[in-house]
Amino acid sequence: WFDNTIIEADTSEDQSGCQYDKSSEGWKALSRIAALCNRAEFKTGQEDVPILKREVNGDASEAALLKCVELAVGDVRGWRTRNKKVCEIPFNSTNKYQVSIHETQDKNDPRYLLVMKGAPERILERCSTIFVNGEEKALDEEMKEAFNNAYLELGGLGERVLGF
Repeated sequence: WFDNTIIEADTSEDQSGCQYDKSSEGWKALSRIAALCNRAEFKTGQEDVPILKREVNGDASEAALLKCVELAVGDVRGWRTRNKKVCEIPFNSTNKYQVSIHETQDKNDPRYLLVMKGAPERILERCSTIFVNGEEKALDEEMKEAFNNAYLELGGLGERVLGF
């Protein structure tokens, strides 16, 4: 769910069934978080192995996110190199979220980038705005309800749901 719409992920190697605009600001923001707020890494020596068949060091959810972003956008390792991690709070069962802070690839920008993912309710309670259709908007009751409806619908289908 991004840009206020539930989108089905394309799990094909060639991305032929993609149902979303990969150039949209919402997808760019989501994929950046999925790449950077993620400790999974491909095991070395698999450059010639199709992405979906590569072995990964990391848990199943983070491995799935790594493969998704590598397929859809590519060069996750490059993103991580250009946006060096400064510090992080790893996921744990008490917090139910992971947060990391990164330098940005724009060396003229002295600011840092904070990215976070975790249990949807834990992420939502820490937000005052939401990024929809390329715009940061106030997280009002209507948007909270839309978020929760998507969360419940996906959870009801047995999907693993994370907030970003």
